Amino acid sequence: MPGTRKLGRKTSARTAMLRALVTFLFENGKIETTATRAKEVASLAEKMITIAKNDTLANKRQVMAFVTKRDVTVKLFTEIAPKYADRNGGYTRITKIGPRRGDAAEMAIIELI
Repeated sequence: MPGTRKLGRKTSARTAMLRALVTFLFENGKIETTATRAKEVASLAEKMITIAKNDTLANKRQVMAFVTKRDVTVKLFTEIAPKYADRNGGYTRITKIGPRRGDAAEMAIIELI
């Protein structure tokens, strides 16, 4: 399927990893990961913030189905999404920080703007 990166994992493992990374991003505000993972996380995080901007029960359930921690979902709806109420996308920033020491994978920091 074009448009999605496989990241060297099967579907279930990839989904679990991306859910965890998105949750950690919302919890901490920024995370350090590989550049390709950061691009996937940015896409998913932007979708979650866009959903959370409209505070309905259906949207809360949709976000809770993806974000792994309940308190992070609450934070997303009460703190993060209202901050971007007047903004149409572009909620994350990816900054490349060079190669990783062990395997020279391109590393990046992804953060909420």
